[in-house]
Amino acid sequence: MTMKIVVGANKMTFKILNNYCLSLIGAVKEFPFDEATAVYKVGNKIFALIDEESNPPRINLKCDPYYAREIREMYESVIAGYHMNKKHWNTIICDGEVDSATLLGWIDDSHDLVFHALSKKLQAHLRDT
Repeated sequence: MTMKIVVGANKMTFKILNNYCLSLIGAVKEFPFDEATAVYKVGNKIFALIDEESNPPRINLKCDPYYAREIREMYESVIAGYHMNKKHWNTIICDGEVDSATLLGWIDDSHDLVFHALSKKLQAHLRDT
């Protein structure tokens, strides 16, 4: 399923992030840590976390280790993953520095990294549901 998101002036909100994450194949939302940290999973593996109380929104995304370091150097609003493995996770502070299309692309990348690590059988099941 493809979801078209229109965002004005790079204003990223929790609602947009939440809806986009949940639009991806097999995505589910849980609150295993506390009532403010939304955890998005595919195949019971985490691909994103969003602090629902932060303003501006903050999202943790899984990332290729080499690319993770590169984008941290490019953007001040991208830092090593908060409470996560710093090698594989970035935290993006959604303050407008990173444009919306790029951020949504990073969400896709995070989902894809996790989805493609699942068994082929589980991938097929998630695609069919």
